Amino acid sequence: MDSIVAGGGLKASRPSVERIRADFPLLSRNIEGKPLVYLDNAATSQKPRAVIDAVSRYYSFENANVHRAIHRLGEEATSAYERARERIRSFLNAGSSTEIVFTRGTTESINLVASTWGRSKLGSGDVILISGMEHHSDIVPWQLLRAERGVVLKYIPVEEDGSIDLARMEESWDARTRLVCVTQTSNVLGTINDVAAIAGIAHGRGAALLVDGAQSTPHMPVDLRQLDCDFFAFSAHKVYGPMGIGVLYGREEILETMPPWMGGGDMIRSVGLQESTWNDLPWKFEAGTPNVEGAIGLAAALDYVESLGFERIEALESALTTKALDALGSVEGLHLHGRAGRRGPVFSFTLDGIHAHDLAQFLDREGIAVRAGHHCAQPLMRALGVPATVRASFAFYNTVREIELLVRAIEGARRFYT
Repeated sequence: MDSIVAGGGLKASRPSVERIRADFPLLSRNIEGKPLVYLDNAATSQKPRAVIDAVSRYYSFENANVHRAIHRLGEEATSAYERARERIRSFLNAGSSTEIVFTRGTTESINLVASTWGRSKLGSGDVILISGMEHHSDIVPWQLLRAERGVVLKYIPVEEDGSIDLARMEESWDARTRLVCVTQTSNVLGTINDVAAIAGIAHGRGAALLVDGAQSTPHMPVDLRQLDCDFFAFSAHKVYGPMGIGVLYGREEILETMPPWMGGGDMIRSVGLQESTWNDLPWKFEAGTPNVEGAIGLAAALDYVESLGFERIEALESALTTKALDALGSVEGLHLHGRAGRRGPVFSFTLDGIHAHDLAQFLDREGIAVRAGHHCAQPLMRALGVPATVRASFAFYNTVREIELLVRAIEGARRFYT
């Protein structure tokens, strides 16, 4: 039998997918009288009982505000909150917990960098080089900075197979390039980019590197010392944790030079009528009452992920990726967008004669949850020449049987609409 640890997690004993699925209550639901097939993990993942219990336990027995109370509950909440920060540091192999800043998610993390580092370090004519497959949250903050500071935005083109050619990246370089922004894994194409190689190019030419890790963190080990990036952002809800909390990693020496973003409680050392001084890292960037339960839930999610082990997770998801590529490739009239050699379990496709939204609604009636639209990547959609795609995204708790049900439902939609 599989061995269970406190809170519903699993020891690294190669549990079966069926046993893993039992840890996720929502996966037992029926939709339209059919068992739920949840294939929208790139939008948000489901939560294991260990995470649900951790959040409930905090509110039931430890609920208090952090950092300012001297009573027992406040001390316990503060300890749990800061333990969560250290848990994240360990998970990412960052150098210090002072480099781990809590935010509301990847979007806020990138906006924080744009609003503080960008405003203080970049001026008119400085260049930000952005990959052509970025999520809007790694485009729009830089557009806002361009309007304010006059920076120049340049884009690394995406190849036909959905990859980035590093030679073409170097061709896109400008002498005034100060920052490179790239996703580690595309939320549309599933492409896994070689962040360490990109970091070598950026640092070799005097630029900083920001990495959107929202789609990579759930699926692969992230070692920040190996990646050598300057900023890394991810969201808890993608990696089986709660919504409304995320992380910005920044090199300590860079964070020290950045001014605060928001003003208020906890980010100050002292306040006068005319001037204030700022708290130490990382609290300088954490104004106001934090999402304590979210941090605790994220730590529980990371415990759960590591209890399975990334070797096991990658093996399960690699098998699903291979199966999905073969199965989707057999569907008449289906066009899969993105076939890079290194890819994660994310598949965007269109089907001849059927709008993506209509196909997604048909699948929903079969109990299959997928995403349809531009996936917050409109520039990439235009580059692909499509207004929208259907996206099926997998996690380690999905099964080969669910891929078969997806393909059968797509075939049913093709017959229904054509």
